[in-house]
Amino acid sequence: MAGALASMMVLAMSGQQALWGGGKSSPQVNDDNTVTFSIKAPMAQRVEVQLDYGVLWPLERDTAGVWTYTTGTLAPDLYLYNFVVDGVKTLDPSNVYTMRDVATVKNMFFVGGQELLYQAQDVPHGQVSAVWYDSPRVGKSRRMMVYTPAGYDQGNQRYPVLYLLHGSGGDETAWLHQGQAAQVLDNLIASGQAVPMIVVMPNGNVDEQAAPGSDQRGLVTPTFQHKQWMEGSFESTFADIMEYVERHYRTINKQSGRAIAGLSMGGFHSLYISANQPKDFGYVGLFSAAIRPMRGVQSPIYDNLEQKLAEQFRQGNKLYWVAIGKDDFLYQANKEFLALLARLAPRYTYVESTGGHEWRNWRIYLTQFVPLLFK
Repeated sequence: MAGALASMMVLAMSGQQALWGGGKSSPQVNDDNTVTFSIKAPMAQRVEVQLDYGVLWPLERDTAGVWTYTTGTLAPDLYLYNFVVDGVKTLDPSNVYTMRDVATVKNMFFVGGQELLYQAQDVPHGQVSAVWYDSPRVGKSRRMMVYTPAGYDQGNQRYPVLYLLHGSGGDETAWLHQGQAAQVLDNLIASGQAVPMIVVMPNGNVDEQAAPGSDQRGLVTPTFQHKQWMEGSFESTFADIMEYVERHYRTINKQSGRAIAGLSMGGFHSLYISANQPKDFGYVGLFSAAIRPMRGVQSPIYDNLEQKLAEQFRQGNKLYWVAIGKDDFLYQANKEFLALLARLAPRYTYVESTGGHEWRNWRIYLTQFVPLLFK
C-alpha cells in the first residue's frame, strides 16, 4: 500500500512538473530578428535544428548540457522547425506551439513586423465555423470551414464568396492553420485593402467526411494521397457546396460575387471547376497549381480544356491569376499552361516568386490575391 502511494505521489509530481515546465524558453525572437534556439540534452552527442524544410544547423553545447544556436536576421514570417538529436527528429519541449502538415508535426514561431498579415492584430475579427452539410452527389454529410467577416451577424448585407481550396494531404483546416487565412482576411479587410467577404474552405478529398480525427474514423493517420482527390469526384460534386452556401449565407449569387482559388491540388481543382462552370466564377486563383490530370485518369471533367477555357473567358472572367515559385517542381507545367493562356489571348495575371512548393509562398499569394477580388 505504501509503495502504491509513493508511486502515485511520483506520478503526481511528474504531472505537475510537466504542467508547469521550466528552464530557458525556446525559441527566443531577438530584437534584431535573429532567433535563438535552445534545448537541454546533456547526454546527446549532436543536436541540430532544421528551419522549415531547409538545412540542418548544428547547436553548441555548454557545460550544463544546454545546446544553443542563433540564426542570422530572419524576415518577418511564420516559421516551422524541429530539433534533430543524435539523428532523431524531435519537437522543442519548451515550445507548446505546433503545426501539422499532413502527418508531420513541427514547432512554430513568428518573426513579427508591420507587414506581417499572418498574426492576429487589434482589429475587428470575423468568425470561423465548422459547418457540416449534406452532399447528395457524394451520398454523405461532409464538413467545411466557413469564415464570415466582422459584422456579418449584425445586418442583412450580402457578401461575395471566395472558395479557398487546399492541396494534397490537406483538409478543410489547412488554410486556417498553415495558411493563417482568418488572420489574413481580418487584417486586409480592417485596413481597407480587401472588401468584406465570406471564405469557404471545403475538404477536397471526397473519400473522407472531414479532417482526420474529426469524424467517425477516429484518430486515423493523415495521408498524402486519397482514392477520390484528383480524378473528377470533387469537381463533379462541388455544386453541393455552392448550393449549401448560397442557401444558408447572405451571398451575392452571380459571377461577379464568386471567386475560387487554391494551392497545388486545390489549384488543379480551381482550374477545372471554373472551366467546367464558366458562368459561375468571376475570379480564379491558381497557386502553384497542378495542371494536368495524373497518368491514367480519365474523366469528362478534364476533357477539352482549351475549348472550356475559351468559353470561360468569353463569359467575362474578371481575373485569372497564376502564381508559382521558380524552384517549384510544377514550374514547367505552369509555364506550359501560360503558353496555352497566351494562345487564347485572355487577360490574365502571372506572378513568379522565389522559392518552391511551400506554405511560405502560398500565404504570400493569398495576401496578394485577396485584395484584387470583387472590385
